[in-house]
Amino acid sequence: MVRKLKTYQTSLGFFDQAIAAPSMKAALEAWGADSNLFHQGAAKESDDPDVIAATMAKPGIVLKRPVGSTGPFGEHAGLPTGLGRSGKPAGTTRKPTARKPTAARPADKAAERKAALAYEREEKRRDRERARQEAAAKREKERRQAAIDKAQSDFDSAEREHVERAAAIDAEREAVEKKARTEDARWEKERDRLRAALKRTRD
Repeated sequence: MVRKLKTYQTSLGFFDQAIAAPSMKAALEAWGADSNLFHQGAAKESDDPDVIAATMAKPGIVLKRPVGSTGPFGEHAGLPTGLGRSGKPAGTTRKPTARKPTAARPADKAAERKAALAYEREEKRRDRERARQEAAAKREKERRQAAIDKAQSDFDSAEREHVERAAAIDAEREAVEKKARTEDARWEKERDRLRAALKRTRD
């Protein structure tokens, strides 16, 4: 079933943003908002015919314009110009001229259906892009984990080799020390025997 689209508008950072979406939730997801901007009063459903026309021409795509401006929304927008120290556009002290209310455009069922289908295509494109990014992130995570596992394996292998070599050296050292002790004991006996013999010959 084709979902009817509405136009939602908010201000995030340096830009006013607008999108044609089937629900507030869908708009928040497209904006990448991590809180409910509608409940906070920072987002609303737009009734501006120009904004509605722009978003319905590109449903599902976030359109932008510099914050505080009244220019048209587009896929790409430059940063606001002439920001004063207060962060508001310079030259905004004059009262804005009241805009004449524009008569609501008659509903065009064919255009609404076309916009809804275009939104669904854009939503599927976004889902594919998100899946592609998630798959790339998963591959990168697996690659890094494989590198970590290999480095850990190399470290463990080198550590085992060191322990084995150190144990072999300790065993060799113990054998040499045992030979030295045996030799010292033999020499002590031999020395005592030879001294006794030497003493007898002198006497």
